[in-house]
Amino acid sequence: MAKRIFISFAIEDENLRNMLVGQARNDNSPFAFVDMSVKQPWDHAWKTQCRTKIKGCNGVIAIATNNSRSADGQIWEINCAREEGIPVCGVWGHSNQTPTIKAMDGVRTVYWTWDNIKNWLATL
Repeated sequence: MAKRIFISFAIEDENLRNMLVGQARNDNSPFAFVDMSVKQPWDHAWKTQCRTKIKGCNGVIAIATNNSRSADGQIWEINCAREEGIPVCGVWGHSNQTPTIKAMDGVRTVYWTWDNIKNWLATL
């Protein structure tokens, strides 16, 4: 059965989130998951709804790019997952960008390869 995964991303990196979801659906992909990321704009109840989604997941993949440093929503999602004890794996969104993101201190961050994602999902 596919794992329930929350994908945390800066809104400017929505295309990377879409690529990751597409890879999981590819017939040749060695991994599969159910995408539980937030796809609607923030409103007053966003944090409550987001926390509920995160708590219902097996893990969180945080797509890390230079945009992540100032992505308040993504930073909140990562901190929420850590508070709730949900495993987080950082994935570099671009191989030439490996930014330092305070919310991800101590989070294992890997390059975006099928094997890296598959291996992390296998630990859940």
